[in-house]
Amino acid sequence: MISGVYTLRELEEAIASAADNWRPIVFTNGCFDILHCGHVRYLQAAKKLGRTLVVGLNSDESVQTIKPQQPGLPPRPIVPENQRAEVLAALKPVDAVVIFSEITATKLINILKPDIYVKGGDYQLETLPEAPAVIATGGKISLIEIEVLSSTSAIVQRILHLGA
Repeated sequence: MISGVYTLRELEEAIASAADNWRPIVFTNGCFDILHCGHVRYLQAAKKLGRTLVVGLNSDESVQTIKPQQPGLPPRPIVPENQRAEVLAALKPVDAVVIFSEITATKLINILKPDIYVKGGDYQLETLPEAPAVIATGGKISLIEIEVLSSTSAIVQRILHLGA
């Protein structure tokens, strides 16, 4: 087992057995395929909102559904889920990583009941699929301003362009 990477059941049990050590929980989710400075700053800002930061990581299968292969680009994810989870768990602001295979993190939110749900400022509350679950479980939603405009897709395109 990789330190900081949990199954959903393990994480649920860890939180239940020591809630005071975990709460308030800040929760975010995403693919985190090729980590970049934008990811790091986002996670640092998220961590400041609570005691612990839990990251729901899209499985390889769900990434393939969310980000279907584009012509001329490699299939996503670039980095396999276990490696993405290990790298995320090693980051200072991240306290726990849990891999999930659904398209949205609604199931995780319903089970973990985070106190604060965080997404990047490029999202809107009205179109955030997890918003109803967060509100129903008594959590708050915070949209964090994007400090560094970067994306895995842009990095991949730049690499491919340089190689051409």
